[in-house]
Amino acid sequence: MEVAVTKDNFEDEVTNSDVPVLLDFWADWCMPCKMVAPVLEELAGEYEGKIKIGKVDVDSQQELASKYNIVSIPTLLLMKDGDVVKQQVGAVPKPQIEDMIKAAL
Repeated sequence: MEVAVTKDNFEDEVTNSDVPVLLDFWADWCMPCKMVAPVLEELAGEYEGKIKIGKVDVDSQQELASKYNIVSIPTLLLMKDGDVVKQQVGAVPKPQIEDMIKAAL
């Protein structure tokens, strides 16, 4: 399951999550983001209950994008206990994203 993450629900969805959270910083107009989206949906299903996938729209959530120094999208941040443990910039293949997830489990 994917969750829309905003500054208002960030603490509940990310900081206080009992599973690692993979945050996808994206935007509607970003073509590479659209390429990564179906892969993330697949992974959300495959790792349901083990990891949460959050989507952060950089246009509407500029405060969060700024807080994590997001300068290029898509950027994936893997968060565990509220801390960034891994970061990946750009559209990458599914196995690479899956490696990030496995490292956090």
